[in-house]
Amino acid sequence: MDAGLKDEEAVSLNQRKAELPLYVTRLKVYPRAIAGQWRRVKWAVLIVLLGLYYLVPWIRWDRGPGAPDQAILIDLEGRRGWFFDVVIWPQEVYFVTGLLILGAFGLFLATSLFGRVWCGFTCPQTVWTDLFMWVERLIEGDRNERMRLDRAPMSPGKAARKTAKHAAWLAIAAATGGAWVFYYVDAPTTLVQIFRGEASMEVYFFVGLFTATTYLLAGWAREQVCTYMCPWPRFQAAMLDEQSVIVTYQKWRGEPHGKHKAGESWEGRGDCIDCRLCIAVCPTGIDIRDGQQIECIGCGLCIDACNQTMAKIDRPRDLIRWDTLADQQAKERGGAGAATPWRPVRARTILYALLLTLVAGVMAGAFLLRTDTDLTVQRDRSPNFVRLSNGDIRNAYTVKIQNKRQVEQRFQLAVADLPSARLGFVGAEVEGSGATTQLVVHADAVGTFRVFVTVPPGAAPSGSRSIEFQIRDPDGRERASHGAVFVGPAH
Repeated sequence: MDAGLKDEEAVSLNQRKAELPLYVTRLKVYPRAIAGQWRRVKWAVLIVLLGLYYLVPWIRWDRGPGAPDQAILIDLEGRRGWFFDVVIWPQEVYFVTGLLILGAFGLFLATSLFGRVWCGFTCPQTVWTDLFMWVERLIEGDRNERMRLDRAPMSPGKAARKTAKHAAWLAIAAATGGAWVFYYVDAPTTLVQIFRGEASMEVYFFVGLFTATTYLLAGWAREQVCTYMCPWPRFQAAMLDEQSVIVTYQKWRGEPHGKHKAGESWEGRGDCIDCRLCIAVCPTGIDIRDGQQIECIGCGLCIDACNQTMAKIDRPRDLIRWDTLADQQAKERGGAGAATPWRPVRARTILYALLLTLVAGVMAGAFLLRTDTDLTVQRDRSPNFVRLSNGDIRNAYTVKIQNKRQVEQRFQLAVADLPSARLGFVGAEVEGSGATTQLVVHADAVGTFRVFVTVPPGAAPSGSRSIEFQIRDPDGRERASHGAVFVGPAH
């Protein structure tokens, strides 16, 4: 009989599980506005980051004639990255790789020290969502007004406010998409072309793409991006430990929580009066009193909310605060006097700091050692060599000289380790003849030259011989070199 009851219970449980929906309907979050220290920090970070994002493409930088005057420009058509006086060429893409690695290790270090500080303050999703919510409050009101407006039937007033909000969101999103494109093209010229209908299809496509994604992610998806779409919360736990500073609820001090009336004793109860203001201001709608949660982005707004409540009931601040789990556990065991000091220097932070320093040092060294002239040489392989009518042996090469300067340069080409070698040149940018021949390379360009190396029969090597091409400036200083091979007939 007991077995039969167990079978019935199992069937009933399976039926209930089958009735559960695969996807839970989203409960819309209505964050409430709050004032306080961390809200001011977030506003300051938002203003700085958005100001940089929108204004940087408009900064002008004089690089001389023939060069773009936009301070930061990733010129895909010209295959250059312009960063003030620094020009990054395609073959220097390792600098971009280095910056990405540097950013990753910097994020690992910041997370191990301060938890999800990136998510709460500087992540683009957080920044633009904050901006969109500010516009929403400005037009529709704060939390309670927005909730009432959404529950109310459609009316001319509701339609007008909703239309105004979405129009403002689309305007911000369009400015965001345009600003992104302006990093890849000349901003003033492209802006005029966009409004005149003269911009390229690529420009309109990417402006539209980033407008749509900004509008959808910051206006509609919001906390869903952080909870379900972003991979960072899933693996950031590997970088946290009990010494990471995170937003915490002082459970040892706040429990047991419950409503409190003025004049009542605080004996036998905690400081939390269950006002739920921390939940109301949370952009993801969670209860920080439940402990660490994947939805928590570490923005600190619940700290401002709780401090506001503590001030009203005349209790100590920081019932919710930035703290470490180690300190929390110590206080739960021994009270306020059992505080554990924060240890920012520990094995994982030392490792991240060392990796960060190593990558930064390698990048700095590579940047300081980069030259303004590069030389590449490619030998013709078919035929391997040509025997001229007088018996001389000739090899043909394609020589490319990269001039990274913003001025035209002239170079002399020489071959080492091949006695009696004579050089012949084919190309429009060749001046002079013989030993005084100069190869002209325009500013910020690559000069390509056809070079013939000829040696007398007696000086020709048997088989192949390693040689070196060298370029010198008019003052005789060697600027670059490149190894190659000269091939002669086998004796």
